[in-house]
Amino acid sequence: MGPPRRNSSHQQEYKLRMKHTEGNYPLYAISFNFIDSRYYNVFATVGTNRVTIYRGLPDGNLALLQAYNDEDKDEEFFTLSWAADLVGSPLLVAAGNNGIIQVINCGTGKLLKTLVGHGGSIYEIRTHPRNPSLIISASKDESVRLWNVHTGICILIFAGLAGHQNAVLSVDFHPYDMHHIASCGMDNTIKIWSMKEFWPYVEKSFTWADLPSKFPTKYVQLPLMSAVVHSHFVDCTRWLGDFILSKGVDNEIVLWQPKINGENPIELSIINVLQKYPVPNSDILFVKFSCDFHFSHLAIGNREGKIYVWEVQASPPVLVAELSNRQCKEIIRHTAMSFDGSMILACSQDGSIYRWDK
Repeated sequence: MGPPRRNSSHQQEYKLRMKHTEGNYPLYAISFNFIDSRYYNVFATVGTNRVTIYRGLPDGNLALLQAYNDEDKDEEFFTLSWAADLVGSPLLVAAGNNGIIQVINCGTGKLLKTLVGHGGSIYEIRTHPRNPSLIISASKDESVRLWNVHTGICILIFAGLAGHQNAVLSVDFHPYDMHHIASCGMDNTIKIWSMKEFWPYVEKSFTWADLPSKFPTKYVQLPLMSAVVHSHFVDCTRWLGDFILSKGVDNEIVLWQPKINGENPIELSIINVLQKYPVPNSDILFVKFSCDFHFSHLAIGNREGKIYVWEVQASPPVLVAELSNRQCKEIIRHTAMSFDGSMILACSQDGSIYRWDK
Protein backbone atom coordinates (compact mmCIF):
# COMPACT_ATOMS: atom_id res chain seq x y z
CA MET A 1 0.00 0.00 0.00
CA GLY A 2 1.40 3.38 -1.02
CA PRO A 3 1.59 6.57 1.02
CA PRO A 4 -1.65 8.34 1.97
CA ARG A 5 -3.19 10.21 -0.94
CA ARG A 6 -3.46 13.98 -0.68
CA ASN A 7 -5.82 16.22 -2.56
CA SER A 8 -5.10 19.93 -2.49
CA SER A 9 -8.76 20.87 -2.93
CA HIS A 10 -9.60 18.94 0.24
CA GLN A 11 -6.61 20.10 2.32
CA GLN A 12 -7.47 21.55 5.70
CA GLU A 13 -5.20 23.62 7.88
CA TYR A 14 -5.08 22.95 11.61
CA LYS A 15 -2.99 24.95 14.07
CA LEU A 16 -1.74 23.66 17.42
CA ARG A 17 -3.37 26.04 19.90
CA MET A 18 -2.13 24.55 23.14
CA LYS A 19 -0.53 21.66 25.00
CA HIS A 20 -1.89 20.98 28.47
CA THR A 21 -0.16 18.39 30.65
CA GLU A 22 -2.68 16.89 33.02
CA GLY A 23 -0.30 14.69 34.98
CA ASN A 24 2.58 12.27 34.83
CA TYR A 25 0.46 9.34 33.65
CA PRO A 26 -0.95 8.04 30.35
CA LEU A 27 -4.29 9.41 29.18
CA TYR A 28 -6.22 6.61 27.47
CA ALA A 29 -9.44 8.27 26.33
CA ILE A 30 -10.83 11.69 25.49
CA SER A 31 -14.39 12.49 24.44
CA PHE A 32 -16.66 15.45 23.67
CA ASN A 33 -20.22 15.52 24.98
CA PHE A 34 -22.41 15.11 21.87
CA ILE A 35 -25.50 14.19 23.89
CA ASP A 36 -26.49 17.69 25.03
CA SER A 37 -26.16 20.69 22.69
CA ARG A 38 -25.51 22.97 25.70
CA TYR A 39 -22.25 21.15 26.32
CA TYR A 40 -20.84 20.46 22.84
CA ASN A 41 -17.59 22.23 23.81
CA VAL A 42 -17.22 20.16 27.00
CA PHE A 43 -14.97 17.11 26.97
CA ALA A 44 -13.48 14.65 29.44
CA THR A 45 -10.32 12.58 29.81
CA VAL A 46 -9.39 9.49 31.81
CA GLY A 47 -6.03 8.32 33.14
CA THR A 48 -4.97 6.53 36.34
CA ASN A 49 -7.90 6.68 38.78
CA ARG A 50 -8.93 10.16 37.58
CA VAL A 51 -11.73 11.51 35.39
CA THR A 52 -11.30 15.17 34.37
CA ILE A 53 -13.81 17.45 32.65
CA TYR A 54 -12.81 20.52 30.62
CA ARG A 55 -14.37 23.15 28.40
CA GLY A 56 -12.71 24.19 25.15
CA LEU A 57 -12.66 27.99 25.18
CA PRO A 58 -12.98 30.15 22.04
CA ASP A 59 -9.54 31.70 22.66
CA GLY A 60 -7.83 28.33 22.22
CA ASN A 61 -7.41 27.53 25.91
CA LEU A 62 -8.99 24.86 28.09
CA ALA A 63 -10.91 25.49 31.31
CA LEU A 64 -10.87 22.83 34.01
CA LEU A 65 -14.45 22.25 35.17
CA GLN A 66 -14.36 19.17 37.38
CA ALA A 67 -12.24 16.22 38.48
CA TYR A 68 -13.23 12.93 40.05
CA ASN A 69 -10.74 10.56 41.69
CA ASP A 70 -11.72 6.97 42.35
CA GLU A 71 -11.34 5.80 45.95
CA ASP A 72 -9.13 2.92 44.77
CA LYS A 73 -5.73 4.44 44.07
CA ASP A 74 -4.78 1.34 42.04
CA GLU A 75 -7.64 1.81 39.58
CA GLU A 76 -6.62 2.78 36.05
CA PHE A 77 -9.39 4.07 33.81
CA PHE A 78 -9.16 3.11 30.13
CA THR A 79 -12.46 4.39 28.75
CA LEU A 80 -15.27 6.89 29.24
CA SER A 81 -18.58 7.79 27.65
CA TRP A 82 -21.12 10.57 28.12
CA ALA A 83 -24.62 9.46 29.11
CA ALA A 84 -27.75 11.01 30.63
CA ASP A 85 -30.42 10.19 33.18
CA LEU A 86 -34.12 10.15 32.34
CA VAL A 87 -34.50 13.93 32.71
CA GLY A 88 -31.43 14.61 30.57
CA SER A 89 -28.90 15.52 33.26
CA PRO A 90 -25.36 14.77 32.04
CA LEU A 91 -23.59 11.71 33.38
CA LEU A 92 -20.07 10.52 32.75
CA VAL A 93 -19.41 6.79 32.74
CA ALA A 94 -15.84 5.53 33.20
CA ALA A 95 -14.21 2.12 33.66
CA GLY A 96 -10.89 0.35 33.36
CA ASN A 97 -8.57 -2.05 35.05
CA ASN A 98 -10.87 -3.03 37.95
CA GLY A 99 -13.78 -3.98 35.67
CA ILE A 100 -16.20 -1.74 37.61
CA ILE A 101 -18.21 0.94 35.79
CA GLN A 102 -18.42 4.26 37.65
CA VAL A 103 -21.41 6.51 36.87
CA ILE A 104 -20.63 10.12 37.80
CA ASN A 105 -23.25 12.87 38.09
CA CYS A 106 -21.69 15.88 36.36
CA GLY A 107 -24.06 18.28 38.12
CA THR A 108 -22.75 17.35 41.57
CA GLY A 109 -19.35 15.92 40.61
CA LYS A 110 -20.20 12.95 42.82
CA LEU A 111 -20.34 9.21 42.17
CA LEU A 112 -23.94 8.26 41.39
CA LYS A 113 -23.59 4.46 41.23
CA THR A 114 -21.28 1.61 40.35
CA LEU A 115 -22.11 -1.16 37.90
CA VAL A 116 -20.51 -4.48 38.85
CA GLY A 117 -20.58 -7.68 36.83
CA HIS A 118 -17.65 -7.93 34.44
CA GLY A 119 -14.97 -10.45 35.38
CA GLY A 120 -12.07 -8.49 33.92
CA SER A 121 -10.85 -5.07 32.81
CA ILE A 122 -13.19 -2.92 30.71
CA TYR A 123 -11.65 -1.49 27.54
CA GLU A 124 -14.51 0.50 26.03
CA ILE A 125 -17.91 1.96 26.89
CA ARG A 126 -20.34 3.43 24.36
CA THR A 127 -23.70 5.16 24.83
CA HIS A 128 -26.87 4.37 22.86
CA PRO A 129 -27.38 7.20 20.31
CA ARG A 130 -31.15 7.36 20.86
CA ASN A 131 -31.42 6.45 24.53
CA PRO A 132 -28.46 7.86 26.53
CA SER A 133 -29.46 5.87 29.63
CA LEU A 134 -28.27 2.69 27.87
CA ILE A 135 -24.57 1.86 27.60
CA ILE A 136 -22.53 -1.10 26.37
CA SER A 137 -19.18 -2.22 27.76
CA ALA A 138 -16.43 -4.37 26.22
CA SER A 139 -14.28 -6.44 28.55
CA LYS A 140 -11.24 -8.64 28.95
CA ASP A 141 -13.66 -11.32 30.19
CA GLU A 142 -14.61 -11.98 26.51
CA SER A 143 -18.08 -10.45 26.88
CA VAL A 144 -20.04 -7.33 25.99
CA ARG A 145 -22.71 -6.15 28.43
CA LEU A 146 -25.71 -3.85 27.99
CA TRP A 147 -26.54 -1.71 31.05
CA ASN A 148 -29.23 0.72 32.13
CA VAL A 149 -27.41 3.50 34.02
CA HIS A 150 -30.69 4.84 35.41
CA THR A 151 -31.58 1.63 37.26
CA GLY A 152 -28.11 0.05 37.45
CA ILE A 153 -29.32 -3.12 35.73
CA CYS A 154 -27.23 -5.39 33.52
CA ILE A 155 -29.81 -6.23 30.84
CA LEU A 156 -27.94 -8.41 28.36
CA ILE A 157 -24.62 -10.28 28.15
CA PHE A 158 -23.26 -10.96 24.67
CA ALA A 159 -21.07 -14.06 25.07
CA GLY A 160 -20.99 -17.78 24.45
CA LEU A 161 -19.48 -20.41 22.19
CA ALA A 162 -20.01 -18.23 19.12
CA GLY A 163 -18.96 -15.08 20.97
CA HIS A 164 -15.49 -13.60 21.33
CA GLN A 165 -12.77 -16.02 22.36
CA ASN A 166 -10.42 -13.40 23.78
CA ALA A 167 -10.59 -9.88 25.25
CA VAL A 168 -13.15 -7.55 23.64
CA LEU A 169 -11.46 -4.21 22.94
CA SER A 170 -14.14 -2.10 21.26
CA VAL A 171 -17.90 -1.95 20.80
CA ASP A 172 -20.39 0.40 19.15
CA PHE A 173 -24.14 0.91 18.74
CA HIS A 174 -25.58 1.19 15.23
CA PRO A 175 -26.48 4.89 14.70
CA TYR A 176 -29.98 4.21 13.28
CA ASP A 177 -30.93 0.58 13.91
CA MET A 178 -31.37 0.63 17.68
CA HIS A 179 -31.10 -3.16 17.93
CA HIS A 180 -27.65 -3.72 16.38
CA ILE A 181 -24.19 -3.50 17.92
CA ALA A 182 -20.70 -4.33 16.64
CA SER A 183 -17.78 -5.60 18.72
CA CYS A 184 -14.16 -6.55 18.07
CA GLY A 185 -11.15 -7.77 19.97
CA MET A 186 -8.05 -9.86 20.48
CA ASP A 187 -9.50 -12.90 18.71
CA ASN A 188 -9.03 -10.85 15.49
CA THR A 189 -12.77 -10.96 14.74
CA ILE A 190 -15.49 -8.35 14.41
CA LYS A 191 -18.99 -9.47 15.35
CA ILE A 192 -22.43 -7.98 14.80
CA TRP A 193 -25.13 -8.74 17.33
CA SER A 194 -28.88 -8.11 17.46
CA MET A 195 -30.90 -7.20 20.55
CA LYS A 196 -34.22 -7.29 18.72
CA GLU A 197 -35.70 -10.43 20.28
CA PHE A 198 -34.52 -9.28 23.73
CA TRP A 199 -35.88 -5.73 23.45
CA PRO A 200 -38.77 -6.38 25.92
CA TYR A 201 -36.06 -6.87 28.59
CA VAL A 202 -34.52 -3.54 27.65
CA GLU A 203 -37.90 -1.86 28.15
CA LYS A 204 -38.48 -3.79 31.39
CA SER A 205 -35.17 -2.48 32.79
CA PHE A 206 -36.62 1.06 33.00
CA THR A 207 -39.55 0.06 35.21
CA TRP A 208 -37.85 -2.63 37.32
CA ALA A 209 -38.62 -1.90 40.99
CA ASP A 210 -36.75 -4.77 42.66
CA LEU A 211 -33.01 -5.05 43.30
CA PRO A 212 -30.89 -4.82 40.12
CA SER A 213 -29.32 -8.18 41.03
CA LYS A 214 -32.75 -9.84 40.73
CA PHE A 215 -33.30 -8.67 37.14
CA PRO A 216 -33.54 -11.61 34.65
CA THR A 217 -30.37 -10.76 32.73
CA LYS A 218 -30.32 -12.60 29.40
CA TYR A 219 -27.44 -14.10 27.43
CA VAL A 220 -27.18 -13.32 23.73
CA GLN A 221 -25.09 -16.27 22.57
CA LEU A 222 -25.28 -16.07 18.79
CA PRO A 223 -24.02 -13.07 16.84
CA LEU A 224 -25.66 -12.25 13.52
CA MET A 225 -22.24 -12.56 11.90
CA SER A 226 -18.50 -12.82 12.54
CA ALA A 227 -15.84 -11.56 10.17
CA VAL A 228 -12.06 -11.45 9.94
CA VAL A 229 -11.07 -8.13 8.36
CA HIS A 230 -7.63 -7.63 9.91
CA SER A 231 -4.67 -9.96 10.28
CA HIS A 232 -4.17 -9.14 13.95
CA PHE A 233 -5.94 -7.71 17.02
CA VAL A 234 -8.81 -5.29 16.27
CA ASP A 235 -9.01 -2.48 18.84
CA CYS A 236 -11.49 0.05 17.44
CA THR A 237 -14.76 -0.31 15.53
CA ARG A 238 -17.42 2.25 14.58
CA TRP A 239 -20.52 2.11 12.43
CA LEU A 240 -20.64 4.43 9.41
CA GLY A 241 -24.31 4.12 8.52
CA ASP A 242 -24.74 0.42 7.65
CA PHE A 243 -21.00 0.07 6.96
CA ILE A 244 -18.27 -0.49 9.53
CA LEU A 245 -14.95 1.24 10.12
CA SER A 246 -12.44 -0.94 11.96
CA LYS A 247 -8.83 -0.51 12.97
CA GLY A 248 -6.38 -3.32 13.61
CA VAL A 249 -2.79 -3.21 14.77
CA ASP A 250 -1.81 -3.47 11.10
CA ASN A 251 -1.37 0.23 10.26
CA GLU A 252 -4.74 0.78 8.61
CA ILE A 253 -8.41 1.49 9.11
CA VAL A 254 -10.77 -0.46 6.85
CA LEU A 255 -14.27 0.53 5.71
CA TRP A 256 -16.30 -2.55 4.89
CA GLN A 257 -19.82 -3.77 4.30
CA PRO A 258 -21.10 -6.57 6.52
CA LYS A 259 -23.14 -9.34 4.96
CA ILE A 260 -25.44 -10.97 7.47
CA ASN A 261 -25.50 -14.75 7.06
CA GLY A 262 -28.76 -15.67 8.72
CA GLU A 263 -28.42 -19.41 8.11
CA ASN A 264 -25.21 -20.12 9.99
CA PRO A 265 -23.94 -17.29 12.19
CA ILE A 266 -21.13 -19.51 13.54
CA GLU A 267 -19.33 -19.51 10.18
CA LEU A 268 -17.17 -16.54 9.20
CA SER A 269 -19.04 -14.21 6.86
CA ILE A 270 -17.89 -12.97 3.51
CA ILE A 271 -17.41 -9.22 3.62
CA ASN A 272 -17.05 -6.51 1.04
CA VAL A 273 -14.05 -4.22 1.70
CA LEU A 274 -14.88 -0.77 0.34
CA GLN A 275 -11.70 1.18 1.07
CA LYS A 276 -8.68 1.50 3.32
CA TYR A 277 -7.13 4.40 5.22
CA PRO A 278 -3.40 3.87 5.85
CA VAL A 279 -2.16 5.01 9.27
CA PRO A 280 1.64 4.68 9.43
CA ASN A 281 3.18 3.56 12.73
CA SER A 282 -0.12 2.64 14.37
CA ASP A 283 0.82 -1.02 14.79
CA ILE A 284 0.33 -1.09 18.56
CA LEU A 285 -2.65 -1.90 20.74
CA PHE A 286 -5.02 0.71 22.10
CA VAL A 287 -4.73 3.49 19.56
CA LYS A 288 -8.31 4.53 18.75
CA PHE A 289 -9.82 6.84 16.15
CA SER A 290 -12.75 9.23 16.47
CA CYS A 291 -15.13 11.04 14.13
CA ASP A 292 -16.99 14.33 14.19
CA PHE A 293 -20.72 14.18 14.89
CA HIS A 294 -21.69 13.84 11.21
CA PHE A 295 -19.00 11.25 10.42
CA SER A 296 -17.51 13.37 7.66
CA HIS A 297 -13.96 13.15 9.03
CA LEU A 298 -11.97 10.84 11.27
CA ALA A 299 -8.82 11.55 13.26
CA ILE A 300 -6.32 9.01 14.56
CA GLY A 301 -2.92 9.30 16.19
CA ASN A 302 0.08 7.00 16.04
CA ARG A 303 3.02 5.94 18.17
CA GLU A 304 5.17 8.84 16.96
CA GLY A 305 2.78 11.58 18.11
CA LYS A 306 1.34 12.35 14.66
CA ILE A 307 -2.38 12.70 13.86
CA TYR A 308 -3.93 11.78 10.52
CA VAL A 309 -7.24 13.38 9.51
CA TRP A 310 -9.19 11.58 6.79
CA GLU A 311 -12.26 12.63 4.86
CA VAL A 312 -14.15 9.43 5.53
CA GLN A 313 -16.82 9.47 2.86
CA ALA A 314 -14.63 10.55 -0.07
CA SER A 315 -13.92 7.77 -2.54
CA PRO A 316 -11.08 7.06 -2.81
CA PRO A 317 -10.44 8.36 0.72
CA VAL A 318 -8.59 11.64 1.10
CA LEU A 319 -6.03 12.52 3.76
CA VAL A 320 -6.95 16.15 4.48
CA ALA A 321 -4.34 16.85 7.18
CA GLU A 322 -1.31 15.32 8.83
CA LEU A 323 -0.70 17.02 12.18
CA SER A 324 2.64 16.93 13.92
CA ASN A 325 4.56 19.11 16.34
CA ARG A 326 8.02 18.80 17.85
CA GLN A 327 6.44 18.97 21.34
CA CYS A 328 4.46 15.82 20.61
CA LYS A 329 6.55 12.65 20.27
CA GLU A 330 4.66 10.19 22.49
CA ILE A 331 1.91 7.72 21.54
CA ILE A 332 -1.45 9.38 20.82
CA ARG A 333 -3.88 6.94 22.43
CA HIS A 334 -7.13 8.62 21.47
CA THR A 335 -8.49 11.62 19.62
CA ALA A 336 -11.72 13.60 19.91
CA MET A 337 -13.23 15.73 17.14
CA SER A 338 -15.60 18.52 18.10
CA PHE A 339 -19.22 18.50 16.91
CA ASP A 340 -18.42 20.40 13.69
CA GLY A 341 -14.88 19.04 13.31
CA SER A 342 -13.23 22.44 13.84
CA MET A 343 -11.30 21.30 16.94
CA ILE A 344 -9.26 18.14 17.30
CA LEU A 345 -8.07 16.99 20.70
CA ALA A 346 -5.50 14.28 21.28
CA CYS A 347 -4.52 12.58 24.53
CA SER A 348 -1.07 11.18 24.91
CA GLN A 349 0.95 8.52 26.68
CA ASP A 350 2.85 11.30 28.51
CA GLY A 351 -0.31 12.73 30.15
CA SER A 352 -0.73 15.68 27.75
CA ILE A 353 -3.75 17.00 25.86
CA TYR A 354 -3.07 18.64 22.50
CA ARG A 355 -5.59 21.01 20.96
CA TRP A 356 -5.58 21.65 17.23
CA ASP A 357 -8.02 24.18 15.70
CA LYS A 358 -9.00 24.42 12.05
